[in-house]
Amino acid sequence: MADSKKYTGHVSGITAEDISDQENKPTVGYTYSLMDDEEASFNTRMKHLGRHLVLLARWIVLGVIIGLFVGAFSTLFAWLVMKATSFRTEHWQTIFLLPFVGVFIAFMYKVSGHEHDGGTNIILEAVQDDAKKAPFLQAPLIFTGTVLTHFAGGSAGREGAALQIGGSLGSLVGHLLEKLFNLDESERRAVVLSGMSAAFSAIFGTPMAAVVFPIEVISIGIMHYSALVPCAVASVTASVFAVNMGIRPEDFPKLVAPELTISSGLLILLLAVLAAWVSILFCVLLNRTGKLFGKYIENKYLRAAAGGVLIIALTFAVRSFDYNGAGVNVIERALNGEASPTAFLLKMLFTAITIEAGFKGGEIVPSFFIGATFGCVFGTLTGLSPQLCAAIGMSCVFCGVTNCPISTLLISFELFGFDGIPYYLLAIPVCYMMSEYYGLYKEQKIMYSKFRMHFINRKTQA
Repeated sequence: MADSKKYTGHVSGITAEDISDQENKPTVGYTYSLMDDEEASFNTRMKHLGRHLVLLARWIVLGVIIGLFVGAFSTLFAWLVMKATSFRTEHWQTIFLLPFVGVFIAFMYKVSGHEHDGGTNIILEAVQDDAKKAPFLQAPLIFTGTVLTHFAGGSAGREGAALQIGGSLGSLVGHLLEKLFNLDESERRAVVLSGMSAAFSAIFGTPMAAVVFPIEVISIGIMHYSALVPCAVASVTASVFAVNMGIRPEDFPKLVAPELTISSGLLILLLAVLAAWVSILFCVLLNRTGKLFGKYIENKYLRAAAGGVLIIALTFAVRSFDYNGAGVNVIERALNGEASPTAFLLKMLFTAITIEAGFKGGEIVPSFFIGATFGCVFGTLTGLSPQLCAAIGMSCVFCGVTNCPISTLLISFELFGFDGIPYYLLAIPVCYMMSEYYGLYKEQKIMYSKFRMHFINRKTQA
């Protein structure tokens, strides 16, 4: 058999010394040599093919197991959030429980040993670093905390919780099946990503985007395509399970886009730039609110109680419950061309106080709310279709806060249909570029510059 080919030089931030170090390390699992086609024997080719088929079968089985396990847990979570939201809208007085709910959540994390909870950042670290593990208790903690937050009227989403639930449960599955499937470190990280895909798919109902989002959000610019198969199988399995259990995806109106013209194209580009700045403002507000709470109210019980009181006061000050919970009803109104000019700013404020005071949930649906209402107002002011601008604004702000343009494109297709493809293709890349290096997750890595083809390997800022 011919010797393996060796490559030197500097490619994508990887040096020849890095390659040499990897070659000297003991290998786990399957390793392969690169050989010239004419030198590879038929038997060797068949041996490799057999290994690939075994590996494929193993990932399919693991994907199905993860999809069913995480999908069942996530389906229950989505159902409870839905019931909690329904009860709160019928009994508005539950908002007075918000300070007590906040204190209970703080107590729950304290006694479980997760007082210094890093949220989704813990899951990102677990995928990036072999030495980091996603804590198994993360799933029941974020599950309970998010349901209670929605029940009492905190301003939060649920898809951020999905990433924590999926990553934590995926890590648990990998731990339990490690010996049975002979999983190495890289494969255990792929299992965590698969859990994130399964939870996101079951809870939000976008299986196509759920395959890519966990892989893309970890390190922007470098995607681990080897995780596509288990993520895809887990996502589809969890989606089918959730739908059959009665959890339906959000039924937003399908976009009927006007013909793209020079004037409409220029307006969409302007909307993309403005939405990028809105996403930066949201990330900065979250960060600054957290620092203010930490500076002036160090005690986490008092912080949660104060946050709850602030949300109650703001709710009655604006005389509306639109900013409590996820606000899906407001998103639907915006996509039908109706939004208050100040809605996106108020949602930012409500969400920043809720999350940074210690309540649980996520920032993704609030980012949809912010983008949809901002886009709708932009369309109303400029004369461009408010429905189109709401959809573009919603997609752009999501892209800006997550730094995930490919996932954003897929979510746009799944939520609004394919009629607006030219507009998505113009707006989303521009928003990705102009949102600079801000983001929701401080452990997210930006591997390549957004402005030129340059390796930077830096974390997001706020």
